Amino acid sequence: MAEAHQAVAFQFTITPEGIDLQLSYQALNQIYLSGVRSWKKRVSRMKNRVIKGVYPASPSSWLFVAIGILATMYMQSDPSMGLIAKIQQHLPLSLHVSLSSQGQTMVSALVFSTLLWLSLILALRFCLKLLLSYHYWMFEQHGRVSNTTKVWVTLMRLFSRKKPLLYSYQTSLPHLPVPGIQDTLSRYLESVRPLLTDSEFQQMTKLANEFESTLGHRLQRYLKLKALWATNYVSDWWEEYVYLRSRGPIMVNSNYYGMDFLYVTPTSVQAARAGNTITALMLYRRKVNREELTPSRVPGTVIPLCAAQCERMFNTTRTPGVETDVLLHWQDSEFVAVYHRGRYFRLWVYRAGRLLSPREIEYQIQRILDDSSPPFPGEEKLGALTAGDRIPWAQMRQQFFRSGLNKKSLDAIEKAAFFITLDDEEQGMKGDDPAGNLDRYAKSLLHGKCYDRWFDKSFSIVIYKNGKSGLNAEHSWADAPTVAHLWEYTLATDAFQLGYTEEGHCKGEVDLSLPPPQRLVWEISPEVQTQVCSSLAVAQALADDVDCHVFPFRDFGKGRIKKCRISPDAFIQISLQLAYYRDRGGFCLTYEASMTRLFREGRTETVRSCSKDSSAFVRALESGQTEEECRRLFRLASEKHQNLYRMAMTGAGIDRHLFCLYVVSKYLGVDSPFLHKVLSEPWRLSTSQTPVQQLELFDLKNNPDYISLGGGFGPVADDGYGVSYIIVGEDLINFHVSSKHSCSETDSHRFGAQIQKALQDIMALLSADAKSSSSSKGSNQPQSKKLP
Repeated sequence: MAEAHQAVAFQFTITPEGIDLQLSYQALNQIYLSGVRSWKKRVSRMKNRVIKGVYPASPSSWLFVAIGILATMYMQSDPSMGLIAKIQQHLPLSLHVSLSSQGQTMVSALVFSTLLWLSLILALRFCLKLLLSYHYWMFEQHGRVSNTTKVWVTLMRLFSRKKPLLYSYQTSLPHLPVPGIQDTLSRYLESVRPLLTDSEFQQMTKLANEFESTLGHRLQRYLKLKALWATNYVSDWWEEYVYLRSRGPIMVNSNYYGMDFLYVTPTSVQAARAGNTITALMLYRRKVNREELTPSRVPGTVIPLCAAQCERMFNTTRTPGVETDVLLHWQDSEFVAVYHRGRYFRLWVYRAGRLLSPREIEYQIQRILDDSSPPFPGEEKLGALTAGDRIPWAQMRQQFFRSGLNKKSLDAIEKAAFFITLDDEEQGMKGDDPAGNLDRYAKSLLHGKCYDRWFDKSFSIVIYKNGKSGLNAEHSWADAPTVAHLWEYTLATDAFQLGYTEEGHCKGEVDLSLPPPQRLVWEISPEVQTQVCSSLAVAQALADDVDCHVFPFRDFGKGRIKKCRISPDAFIQISLQLAYYRDRGGFCLTYEASMTRLFREGRTETVRSCSKDSSAFVRALESGQTEEECRRLFRLASEKHQNLYRMAMTGAGIDRHLFCLYVVSKYLGVDSPFLHKVLSEPWRLSTSQTPVQQLELFDLKNNPDYISLGGGFGPVADDGYGVSYIIVGEDLINFHVSSKHSCSETDSHRFGAQIQKALQDIMALLSADAKSSSSSKGSNQPQSKKLP
């Protein structure tokens, strides 16, 4: 094969005259450049380790400490209080012989300066950890900040003046605390009260009390022991038992998707869009590797969030196992895997240590699009193995992909930086049915044809025929905000930094001597082809059952909600409660994802949005109580929701604690009726907000059409809804609703209409209050005076 010949650095032939050595200088040059690149990476990593290790100080601060000590000694003063003299006494004999007395004093002073510098760094890091452990600021009312918090804010700003690297804060972040078992049980019972009848609640209270008095404290002791030993007492078990041990399909059930711009497609040239997208993603990977990304922070503050999830963003694949899957992460690869019309390709995006230009990547992608070669037997639908049940895929991988051509080709996919599908379909909000097209767009990204995505990759990019793009992300390695941050950067870099020519092509020059993309070769046995068909049937049934509805809500956005002095998230969550009540005639256990990244290796916690206060408001509104009473109950529900969200963020949630207690009980081989009942309760309304994290990348004032559609996920319960939303700018909220056709009680379009009506009704309720307040204040105040 041509690739094998290009990889040979030298050849030799034995002749009667001796050995004829033939060197390939091009190959040797590649080896040399590869070595140089490797050493540059090592030096960069070593430099970053030093910078992170001394943060919030800097390496140069050692020089100031050393100069200060030496200057003080020059003035005949001993700042060490005799320690320098003691260090001098314990210097190696060789230094006593080779150095003068003054030289020995100098070396001892430098040793003392270094020890003092390290001590100061440890003190600073301890202080920073204490500051980051303070969370009371989150619970204080706006405009009523305590003196303690004011001092804390000042100190945090002082510590944050130096520009940090991506992972600078990691070792200073506090560990996730284990809540008190009595507190968790009390919060749990409060959360389920509006969902249970009196007799059901009495039974649940009895189970909770029995658990606390018998098994609970024993399990809690084991959990506290783990919290002392592990970095995070939740994350490793959450990754393993919630994601990796799941034996059902990860397509739809676990993976989620992200969409392109709503109104704009930067280019209609498929190869060009792929070229810029791949370039932007590789630039992001470079920033992650060099730790040049600014750490994510709590919006509007200097409080950093854990960045550990960035470590496995690229070059990562979930590999199937019979009992549990495994996440494998490799060193940076210089290629991506591409799927087009049933064929797999390896596309090298680096040459001689240089990232190809967007125009060159477009040229290579166009070569793939123009390639008319047919798929190998069994190759076209091979990706269905990643879409079906995990056990058959694990068995096939173990038996038929461990050696030979299949292993080499599978390695090329699994070790690739990421996966790309060049889709033959056109998607987006287009044509005579823009709303319906958005629904089809969502389904395409969520599951595609069930065989044209590689669902095991950390994320897969989809580039459609008309230039529209999107992604499908595997869930076990990271949560949606981490992928959303990557996707925001990619869209902004593609549209605003890299750009396109007037003809819609990528910018830059092309090296026509680039070797063509490499076709991956397979030998798919009849047994594998049979299993592919079986996995495809399972995946297709699951995909056909999903009902997706995507709609932009344009009546108002967070700007108008904030004028009512209401949290936008609380407003939407209570609206969802009202919509569900109208849709199903009752309340249900509601999941809202909150993050715990204020803590080291934190992931998510559940906010139980259906509370006693939210249900009281919904019942009051639906029973026709006075507007004044409904507004009062709504504000109580809003404050309650905000408090629940803050508690979840600060480690005082309910569900992760109970989940870990359940895991401990299984390790100990003991059964708890209470924990079994809690963890078997279905989440019939699962919700999540996609955060907009990098507003500075999108100039919405000058480019108002470059609005993100956000992303979504499949329903968690067979008879429930999945709802994702993104608040964009001041006047738009995009919703993604999913459910299953097989459930006669759910309908994504019907529920979407209920969501819109609930939002409108609550805003009308609050606007009526604002108008009455405005008119009453206007009659008592001068016209020119601003309202508070």
